[in-house]
Amino acid sequence: MNLTRHADRRALVTGGGSGIGQATVLRLLAEGGSVVAADISEAGLKDTEQKAGAAAGRLTTLVVDVADEASVRAGVAAAVAALGGLDVLVNAAGVLRSSHTHETSLDSFEQVLRINLTGTFLMIREAIPALLEGEDAAVVNFSSTSAAFAHPYMAAYAASKGGIQSMTHALASEYAKRGIRFTAVQPGSISSGMTDGSGASGQSHGPGLPEDADFSLFAKLTPAIGQGFAGPETVASVVAMLASEDGAFITGTEIRVDGGTHF
Repeated sequence: MNLTRHADRRALVTGGGSGIGQATVLRLLAEGGSVVAADISEAGLKDTEQKAGAAAGRLTTLVVDVADEASVRAGVAAAVAALGGLDVLVNAAGVLRSSHTHETSLDSFEQVLRINLTGTFLMIREAIPALLEGEDAAVVNFSSTSAAFAHPYMAAYAASKGGIQSMTHALASEYAKRGIRFTAVQPGSISSGMTDGSGASGQSHGPGLPEDADFSLFAKLTPAIGQGFAGPETVASVVAMLASEDGAFITGTEIRVDGGTHF
């Protein structure tokens, strides 16, 4: 691990109270960064602060609901003030809901899109002015393998992640000449609060598959390498690379992190 790669870099990470978001916060701190962890769960943020250990002095926590415009506006302003600017934005906050599509309510479908897709847009929109003033500015969004490969019972989630992936490409083009890079990660077969339902964050709920789910439909979702699902730190290391100078020539694309689940 490069312990200085993020030295002097200022990062805002949503979903920082659990799962991959929390792992990303801890990774950026370990590499010398100053980080604001934002999450809807105060308990989750306290857990992150405890796990930060000696690096907690470079960590600020904020309760933010990414689905609420006013909360995002106030949260980003507070983060920029705490950090003295902004160089990195990581949009890890999200929810995963599973159900038979013909039994999915409009409210449930729209909630997933509101948190995952609209929440990502709101965070980016509010952060762009500070990022334009930042150093080697980078935004890392969270798509998913579900954006390009079939994940049954997760139509709303797949739609939201596909939207994030498309939006990432559009933003990369729009802001390339203004100094902001936009990339996305596509996690798959990762053990986290989102996939196992144990997440502390109110915006990181588990899948809750239907009781009569046909598990044969998941046969293609097994990693080809390793001994099963990987930990969230696996994705956090890729995020740290993309947000650093090592990713300086990467923009407008996504990186799949799934252990070869989808060749």
